[in-house]
Amino acid sequence: MTQRPDDAGPQGGGMFSGLRVLDAASFVAAPAAATILSDFGADVIKIEPPGGGDPMRSFHLAPGLTPTEHAYFWTVLARNKRSVALDLKQPPEQEKLYGLVRTADVFITNMPLKARERLGISWERLAGLNERLIYASFTGFGETGPEKDLAAFDATAWWARSGLMDQVRPTGDSVPARSTPGMGDHMGALALYGAIVSALYRRERTGRGAHVGSSLIANGAWSNAISIQGAIAGVAPPKPLPRLEGTNPLGSHYRCADERWLTLAVTANQQAHCWPAVARVIGRPELADDPRLATMAARAEHAAELIALFDQVFATRPAAEWHELLTGVGVTHSVVAHVFDAVHDEQMLAAGVLTPMHGLDGAALTVDSPMWISGEAKRSPAPPPALGAHNDEVLGGG
Repeated sequence: MTQRPDDAGPQGGGMFSGLRVLDAASFVAAPAAATILSDFGADVIKIEPPGGGDPMRSFHLAPGLTPTEHAYFWTVLARNKRSVALDLKQPPEQEKLYGLVRTADVFITNMPLKARERLGISWERLAGLNERLIYASFTGFGETGPEKDLAAFDATAWWARSGLMDQVRPTGDSVPARSTPGMGDHMGALALYGAIVSALYRRERTGRGAHVGSSLIANGAWSNAISIQGAIAGVAPPKPLPRLEGTNPLGSHYRCADERWLTLAVTANQQAHCWPAVARVIGRPELADDPRLATMAARAEHAAELIALFDQVFATRPAAEWHELLTGVGVTHSVVAHVFDAVHDEQMLAAGVLTPMHGLDGAALTVDSPMWISGEAKRSPAPPPALGAHNDEVLGGG
């Protein structure tokens, strides 16, 4: 279970207590890396432009989203942080930032590379102010090459560019699906966090900072690395077949009596145990002794027949009952969850995937960062700050 101390203040407990992080980034991936650092106790100072602040403050109001006053995008990305509003287009404001850089351990940005030069926040500029600084850079397409200056979101550079968008669809002729908000960004945040922590370890050994980074395109390729490695070897990924034409009845999904879907995920090495178990659970134990179905290859030959049978059987009970029965015999499966199911998921609560958050209307819980370390407590999540709420405190030396 995730461990968290009671102190929710900016200098609260955790292994990064005393570490100062400047989060001069926007949208999702880079700020989310700073959120993880804050969970483990770092003092994260969010640098935002005056006026509207980070665009994610109001992103929940974007057209097409369900109307709400709860800034749920911002909750995930800005909890535990302090906010300082600075107009980095103005030299006096840049000087204020430089004062913070001189005392900082980590500087995080995903500003376009050309914008960093204009705003005076490039690695070359800041490294000269603090030789111990870890400069963490996140980009869409990397920092070299012909596309290094192109704008990108995870829907494009991570999801579409990597081949994931082409592969993850119900059938080969289905229209490609869009990614969900932040899906690739949160993967990228973990990579950037890992780079930062690795650089901090290196600094302990050398005393010197470093320029580290990651990108959406690199994380997309890493997420789809098995298929891309196959392509390097000339192996084409299998085209997704229509569900009724699948070759593994124990690797398909079925509609239950309550209109919920259940997905089975029995791999080749599990078939010997799980085939008889599934046969018993569905009330057809004789199938396990049928010589026509004795092997995985044989069942693949009769897949259409078995899928049709399973469709009939699974439609007789609600998904929760099938979940209990299949769990009891050790068959790997899951009910296909709705997002609201996660809010009440007992396992997510017990494992600390969701953690209590106090002081913010409409947010009794928040999604925790996906890691824990024995003996290291995490900070209790504090609500995101108002824009510029800590200007006096931070710029005055706090």
